[in-house]
Order: sequence, then structure tokens, then C-alpha cells
Amino acid sequence: MAEVGPFRRLLSHMQGHKKTIRLASLCSITNKIWDLAPPLLIGLAVDVVVLQEDSFLAGMGFKDPWNQLILLSVLTFVIWGLESLFEYFYGVLWRNLAQTVQHELRLDTFNHVQKQGMGWFDERQKGDILAILNDDINQLERFLDKGANDLLQVSTTVIVVGAVFLFISWEVAMLAILPIPLIVWGSFKYQRSLEPKYAEVRDAAGKMNALLENDLSGMSTIQSFTSEDIEVARVGALSEAYRQANKKAIRLSAAFTPLIRMAILCGFTATLLLGGWYTLEGVLAVGAYSVLVFMTQRLLWPLTRLGETFDLYQRAMASSTRVLDVLTSEIEISQGDFEPKKEAIVKSDIEFQNIDFAYTNRDNTFTKLSLEIMAGKTTGIVGSTGAGKTTLTRLLLRFAQPNGGSIVWGGAPIDEWSLAHLRSSIALVEQHITLFPTSILENIRYGDATATDKQVFSAADAAEVSEFVNSLPNKWNTMVGEGGYRLSGGQRQRLAIARAVLKDAPLLILDEATSAVDNETEAALQRSIELVSKDRTTVIIAHRLSTIRNADTILVMDNGQIAESGNHDELIAMGGIYRNLWAVQTGQR
Repeated sequence: MAEVGPFRRLLSHMQGHKKTIRLASLCSITNKIWDLAPPLLIGLAVDVVVLQEDSFLAGMGFKDPWNQLILLSVLTFVIWGLESLFEYFYGVLWRNLAQTVQHELRLDTFNHVQKQGMGWFDERQKGDILAILNDDINQLERFLDKGANDLLQVSTTVIVVGAVFLFISWEVAMLAILPIPLIVWGSFKYQRSLEPKYAEVRDAAGKMNALLENDLSGMSTIQSFTSEDIEVARVGALSEAYRQANKKAIRLSAAFTPLIRMAILCGFTATLLLGGWYTLEGVLAVGAYSVLVFMTQRLLWPLTRLGETFDLYQRAMASSTRVLDVLTSEIEISQGDFEPKKEAIVKSDIEFQNIDFAYTNRDNTFTKLSLEIMAGKTTGIVGSTGAGKTTLTRLLLRFAQPNGGSIVWGGAPIDEWSLAHLRSSIALVEQHITLFPTSILENIRYGDATATDKQVFSAADAAEVSEFVNSLPNKWNTMVGEGGYRLSGGQRQRLAIARAVLKDAPLLILDEATSAVDNETEAALQRSIELVSKDRTTVIIAHRLSTIRNADTILVMDNGQIAESGNHDELIAMGGIYRNLWAVQTGQR
């Protein structure tokens, strides 16, 4: 099956706007028809002045030359008025269509991106995704705003002027339109040549965006290592690659217009000479000759803008390809429609049954892993870095899919659940907290968008948030800043726990929630965790063993397997991995 081009893919995505496209196209064509009328009026005016009572208008019943000129003046006002009116119509229609398509495409693409598994994001740079959602979609909007109208109006000009020429003199018409096949051929040749060039441009733009996004996020690291010069050099290298990619495309597109002008010169000169000779010989009227000269210019000169229009078109198609490739990318995580009731979930154990899992192009993290998380109990998970602790949470939330085995919860494998129902049943608090640039109140309310202020305050009390919030000048309306940079690490963790409390999900997962805070803050977080995990299925992943010391069951992971399990006292008595870790952390070694 032949590959569908980017233009057809774009049209297919714009099916819902067919009526608007047709109406905008009609207005563009109608505007151009009225725009081509003035040369005819000029020809008629010349005819009136030269032939007077024998002019073309005189043959239509307007014998007095003065009345003929008055008629032409009235027609001029009408024609210019209609041209202006339809220019307004097509401007409004095309621009609004461009904005609407841009808006819908950005939302559709972002919504599709949100449905992807974490593995999809692991294989892509965040900056490149941002470039697609912003720069590429904006490039498409620029073409719809201007380029589509230009293509329609040039096509209309060729058809209408060609018809007028054939009506007046087919011989002159042949010479006038002689350059057009060359122009059209050249346009398509340049189009094919520009396509790969602009694909390179968009790829280079994505890479540069990825580096800039990474550098802005890691500015503290750059400055602390005094690596500003290194990063400037990196940005400079990618910016130069972007400049060179554009340079190649510009070199090709800039040559288009001068070559077209030479072709136009031949057609215009031929019309001037042959039409003039016919007029001198009395074959053509002076007015008709005037029409031909003016129309030749109207026919050929707009074609010089084809280079600019095709340049805009190719940029838009390169961007469309990137956007639509993301929009049509396969969603790796499938889902069912199973939605067990909350009461059943709360009482259900979570069973990992013979799980096999490996990240892309890496050795297995798990091989035939089996474990059970007891309902209503607190399960602690410890182990060295890379043992697979966080991977368990990714599999539970279905951020990643096992290569084999199944996870059973609520009476069915979780891949039979609807994703929304599964994830709404889990509250996750990670080590790296994501806060949004809004108020403290709204960041906590993120756990339940329908929660009242009273419910938010209650969750905040449970997480020991209220005390530090009430000490702030703006209290609950304090803006946390981008990523929560105005708050300390411990304050961010408390907000995250409050958010999880407000969500009130059957399963609470704390992934290294106390790893980056001081002892005092850890103690406060411990109190909050003990309070919110009571009678709730809770999974605590930790390096600090003090965090999970009071857990009902502690699982010790080693090389993707459960090496030891039991409560704190039982594991100490075993004298194994856990005992050694405890000895190191308590200073016994």
C-alpha cells in the first residue's frame, strides 16, 4: 500500500472542518475574481476614450462617452467593494480555521501523549516533544493562515486570466501562458527537493529544544560545577546545526523566485510584442491590447510568490509529519473495562505472579518474580539501587507492562481493569515531587478536584502541613512557584502526602518519600505516614530502614528477587541482608 502523504494525512485529520474549508476557499476564489476585474475596466476605459461612440459599451446601449465613464466609475466602486468584502470574509475564515485546527491538534496530541506508557517517554527527549506541541503545530497554523489562500488565489488567477486571453486572442494567450508549465514544473521540483531539507530543520529544532529544556531544569547543577562555557558550547553546536539545516533549505528556496522571474519576462515580452503588432495591424482594439498587457502582469507576477508559498507549505508539511506521527503512535498500554467496587478493592490482596520484566535493550529486572502485598497492611520494600523496587510501582500503576506473568488485584489481572479506575485506586508519593505553579490549596486539591476547602484542610492536618502554611504571609493562597521551588524539600513532601490523603485511594504507595529530608522532617513525615496508612494497604519503598521499621511485612529485594521477608525483628534475627543494612545505618558497622 502506498504511503499516505502529509497533506492527505492532515486533511484527514481536519474532516470536521470541511464546511469551513469550502466556505473559506469559495471566499478566496471570489475575492480573486473581483480582484482581476479592474484590468478589464481599464481596457474598457481606454476603449471609451479612443473609440467613444464606437466603443464596446456603446454597442451595449450607452452611446454617450460621458455616461460610459460614469458607468465604469459605478462598476469600479461595486467591484472594489465586493473584493474588499470577500477579502474580509476569507481573512476571518482562514485565520479562525488556522487557530481552531492549531488548538484542536495541540489538545489531541497532548491528550494522546498522556495516554502513553512511561517507556514511550523513556525513548524520547522531553524537549523534542515540547517542540512538536509548540513549534511544529505553530508552523502548521502559519500555513493555514496564509499559504492555503495564496495557493487558491494563484490557481484562480491562472484559470480566469487564461479564459480572458483565449476570448480576446488565442495566439497571444499561447505566448502568455507558455512560461506557466515551466513555473509549475519548477514549483513541484522545488517542493520535492525542499521536503527532506525541512525535515532536517525540524529534527534539529527538536534536538536544540531538548537540550535547552534540560539545561534550564538543571541550571543549579551547571552553575555549581561552573560549566556555563560547556553548556554554551553545546547549545552553540546544536544551534549551528539548526542554522546549517536552514541554510541548505534557504539556498534552495531562494533560487526559486529569480528563475521564475526570468520565465515570466519571456511571457510578458511576448505579449507586449505580439499584442502590440496585432493592435498596430488593426487586428486587436487598443482597449483589448490594454487588457492583455495588464492581465499578463496579473497572471504572471503573482506566480513569483509561489516560491514563498511552497517554502511555507514544505515547512508546514515537515511539521505535520512530526505532529501526526506522535498523534498516530500506538498506545502500548492496553486496557479493559473491569471496575471493581472500592469495598472489594480495600479487602483484596495484591499478587505478583511469575512476573518477567526488562526495560528496552536491557537485561531482565525481574524473572519469575512472585510476591504478595496484604490488604489493609503496611508492606515495606528495601534493597540496593537497581534491585527493582521502583519498577514494582511502575508495573502496579501500569506505567510499564510485564513481559510475562500477571498482577492480580480485586479479583482480576490489572490489565483487565480500566486504566482510569486502576490509577484512581492508587495514591502515589514519589521522591521527586511534582507541584504545579499555583497555590498550596490547589496543589493539595489536585488529589481530588471536587474536594471542599474543609476536606483539603483536613488532609493537610493529617500530613502536618497546616502549621507551616499558616506561618506564610499568604497562607493557603501562597503560590509555590514552578516545580514548588519556593518550598523546602520537606514542605513539598508534606504537600504530596496531603494530596495523597485527600485522594483517599485504597492503595497508598510511598516511593522514597523521606529520603531527601532531615531527621526532624523525617520524624514529622513518619507520624503522617503512620496516621494515613492505618487500616489502608500501604507500600513503602525506602533506603532509610527507620522509615519502614514498623511495617507489618518487610520485603528485601536483591537482583530482582525477594531475598528475605518478615517484620523488623524477624529480619534482624535472620542475620542476613537486612541485618547488615540495619547495622550500617545505625552505626554498628
